[in-house]
Amino acid sequence: MPYITPERRAAFDAQLQALAAEVGTQGEMNYCIYKLATLVIERTGESYDTLSMCSSAMEHAKLEWYRQRLAPYEDKKIKDNGPI
Repeated sequence: MPYITPERRAAFDAQLQALAAEVGTQGEMNYCIYKLATLVIERTGESYDTLSMCSSAMEHAKLEWYRQRLAPYEDKKIKDNGPI
């Protein structure tokens, strides 16, 4: 995952916190991710590069989510309950 500097994170964090306060369902989360990609493409222009960038960002964010959040949770549950 390409990490960004703390200064660039500041450009996004307040808006993301406000958005996170509103998202309550999987459908809403999916809509927000889709809409963000759509808005970026509208701003930058539709091309293979921008479509691929959005698709790649979604896939890599999914992988990072798994690595950082889901795998440690699963490891904890294995310790709590034993392996399958």
